[in-house]
Order: sequence, then structure tokens, then C-alpha cells
Amino acid sequence: MLKDVFVTEEEIAAQFAIAAQIKATIGSGKTAFISTFGCQQNEADSERLMGLCALMGYGKATELESADLIIFNTCAIREHAELKVLSKAGALRKLKEQNRGLITAVCGCMAEQSHRRDKFLNSYPYIDFIFGTDRLHLLPQMVANVLAGKKQQVYVSGLPHDKFGVIAEGLPVVRESGYKAWVSIMYGCNNFCTYCVVPHVRGRERSRRSADVLAEIEALVKAGYKDITLLGQNVNSYKGEYSFPELLARAADFDGEYWLRFMTSHPKDASRELVDVMAANPRIAPHFHLPMQSGDNRILRLMNRRYTREQYMEKAAYIKEKVEGIALSSDIICGYPTETEEEFDRTVDAVDKVGFDMLFTFVYSPRPGTPAAEMEQVDHKVKTDRFARLSALENKRAEELNARFLGKKLRVLSDGGVGGIFKGRTGHNKIISFTLPDGAEDSVAEAGKFVTVEVTNTAAYTLDGVMVKD
Repeated sequence: MLKDVFVTEEEIAAQFAIAAQIKATIGSGKTAFISTFGCQQNEADSERLMGLCALMGYGKATELESADLIIFNTCAIREHAELKVLSKAGALRKLKEQNRGLITAVCGCMAEQSHRRDKFLNSYPYIDFIFGTDRLHLLPQMVANVLAGKKQQVYVSGLPHDKFGVIAEGLPVVRESGYKAWVSIMYGCNNFCTYCVVPHVRGRERSRRSADVLAEIEALVKAGYKDITLLGQNVNSYKGEYSFPELLARAADFDGEYWLRFMTSHPKDASRELVDVMAANPRIAPHFHLPMQSGDNRILRLMNRRYTREQYMEKAAYIKEKVEGIALSSDIICGYPTETEEEFDRTVDAVDKVGFDMLFTFVYSPRPGTPAAEMEQVDHKVKTDRFARLSALENKRAEELNARFLGKKLRVLSDGGVGGIFKGRTGHNKIISFTLPDGAEDSVAEAGKFVTVEVTNTAAYTLDGVMVKD
């Protein structure tokens, strides 16, 4: 765990003062647009960036083309995500020509990779500044520098990765939803899976203080938030004043009607204590995302995952035994370097035996700078064939597992409706479409309300139903 990672209150106050000066300078009517790529942690970061934008006087733009400040918050977990950012960044040239006062920036995981920074600086000269994953709190200073005439600035820590990463408390937040919220409890990763760039672009693990996390959750509950997700690259590695299971138990103890979720868990650290806490607390949603990545022990060792197929399956069985009706989801990489057909067969067998409600399946994508990128690669067609095979199996298993909900009455958090058809999610993280009983007003199931829905039809990844009175 990194030490002395908390940004001082004085430094935060200085940024707030700069934000006030910018607000006084730019006047009214300016807007900001943040385009977020990748994971939920990026989404949570973007909400804080938008909070700082609001502090500087920027309203929230509804579209990229109308904004006066554009920030791309990027992802580097797969090549596809990076190429998508590079493609969209090309559109900024025309916008810059149309609006000479437009400020443009790139942040997030791609900004921490030197080869991508060089690409932005050399090929996209109209990007005004680039900043790393632990420089978010300095956004007012970076914008002020652009307004003062400084362009193509780079703001990254420059520290070696075993000393990389900060925590900035007290930043304002503009949340995307009025009833769903992300709460980051820790940042970074120490695991160094051989395929993954996260420790290099997010830094080492550092945890927020338990009191700060709980205060944020309590405030959200009091404000009427109904679905709160605790975030960390590996939440089980949380090292505040409490362990993660204890933190979760305390977070589930506030007065109010709400669900708690968390992601992501590393199987090597997911404890029975955590599962027992879930089983004992109805406010903790019955959904557990536990990435397996492979069902073959040699490949797991090659990935540096530090658990075996047998250990994973034992934990999955305990989760299903202790938490009634729980939905289990996972990640699988198809075509990992040197993976043989027999080894992939063992992954398929493990997936079939565990029985996942949802499986996020990925074709292996080499990441520069990772050990796996230097290994012998599997032919692309073989990778895509394996992906298709596993997807077909999961579609069948998901349909079978969803059938258990037929005729059941489920608690659903509504996302609202159009044309008499409402959508929402169950505690199991299942998408469900539902209609209202005769005579019911739409307001009874407006977005952000809990309703009870009787399931009338099931498919692989969706449910249908009719709302019933409690």
C-alpha cells in the first residue's frame, strides 16, 4: 500500500480558487463535454471531472459539437478501445477550426502510456493538454494554463510505478444519474496479471479512508440514491480502517431503501467472510462478478492469476450455496498466448460446470509492455472461433439459468418507460422489461423507484414481466 498518497486540503483549496477565477473570466454560457471510454472507474472519474468543470463555470453540453471544453477520458485495456479514441480524436480538428476558443484534452489510461502520448502530441496537435489518471484534481490549473496561452502540455506524475498514484478527497461530483451512483473505494492494482496494463496506467493500490467512503455512501442514501456500486480494481484488496467485508457490512447498515453492489473481485482474495456478509445483508444485491479468465491451470499460471481452476470452482460453489438465487458473472479470455485446443476445452468445461448468468468473453488483445505480448500468439481465426464457441455455450446456459425466475416476483429498480413499456434491473443485475397493471399511472414506476414485477417470460439475457402491487 502506498503511503502519503492523499492530496492535501491546501492543494485542493488552491484548485478551487483557480476554478473560481476561471468562472469569473469566461462568463456564462460555456459548456463542457466529457466522452468516457472503458470501465466504471473511468465513469466515476468523469463525474468528478464534470464536477470540476461546473466549478469553473462550464455547464454540461448535450453533444460534442456544441462544447467549449472537450475531454476524452480514455481506456487502454484492449486495442479496440484505444483505436476508438484515436478515431474520435480526429474529429476534434474540424471542431477546433469552427471554434478557435475550444479547449481539448485527453486523460485516463492512454495518457499514461508514453507511445500513446507521443501519438497524440505528434498526430493531434490540436489537443491542448494530456493528463494522467492521478492528475484529475489539477484540472482547473490545466485549463487556466490553456487560457493563458500554453498549449500541448503534458501532466503525468513521472514517478516510477511503485510510487505512482494519489487520492484526492473532497472533489465535487456531477453524477450521470439521480438514483445510481459509483463510489470508488480504492485505486490501482498490485496483481500484475501478465496480460494487463492496469498497474502501469493506474498505479499501485491505494485505499480511501473508511470514514470517507462511508460518509459518501450515507450521503447518497440520504439523497435518495437506490443503487450504489463500490469500485476498485480489486475491492478485496481494500485496506482502509476496515477490511472490505466489514466496510460492505457497515455500508449496508444505513436507514433507507437501496442496493449495494461492488466490482471487481479477484478470485484469489474473495473470502468466505465476504460471501457470508452478502448472505446476511438483504441490501447487498445478489450478484457477484468473479473473473475466471481461464479454466486451465497452466494458462492461469501463465496469466499470473495465483489461483487454480479447482480453487475458483470451490469459491463459486460456496457463493451459490450461501447466497440464495445469486447471479454469478465472469470474464474469460479466448486464445491466450500458447493456449492449446485442449486447454481451451478445459475452460469451456469449467464455464459449463460453474453455470454463469452472464459471461464477458474477450478475444485476447496484446498490450504493449506486458509479458503476454512477447509470448507466442494464437492465430486470430483460432481465437475468434473459440470466442464463438464459448459464446454459444454461454447463451444456452444463460437461457437455462434465467428460466429459474419464471413466475417469480422480483424487486426491480425502474429506469422508466416509453410507450407503456418500462425497463429496469433486478438485484441480480438482470435487465427486465415490464408493463403496468390496468389502471396504474406511469408515475408508480418512474425512473428511480423500486417496484415488484412478476416474471412472465425469460430469455438468455432479458426478462419480461408485469408489475404487481406490493
